[in-house]
Amino acid sequence: MIEGRATASILVLCTCPDRDTAERIATALVERRLAACVNVLPGVRSFYVWQGNTEVGDELLLLVKSSASAYPALQAAIKDMHPYEVPEIVALSIAQGLPAYLRWIEEVVEDKS
Repeated sequence: MIEGRATASILVLCTCPDRDTAERIATALVERRLAACVNVLPGVRSFYVWQGNTEVGDELLLLVKSSASAYPALQAAIKDMHPYEVPEIVALSIAQGLPAYLRWIEEVVEDKS
């Protein structure tokens, strides 16, 4: 909450197949003001079902801090830049956090509504 009100900040999770893809997407999201910050976490090993087969792959995870109002444009940007046919793009509401940090997200991310 920010000073007694619910935050409109979100955390978006997105896996990428390699460092180049992850850094290209992260840079674009921040430069376009669709995200205040993107962390790139290496060393993610994913187990999933794709087209009826169990798959295992090494990926990188993007932790994207953004706002709910920017989400539609953020999702479209990731989908456009991502090499996967169906990329993982999952948004979670941030229920609480350091008020100054959450205000910073709101100030940096441009309102896309």
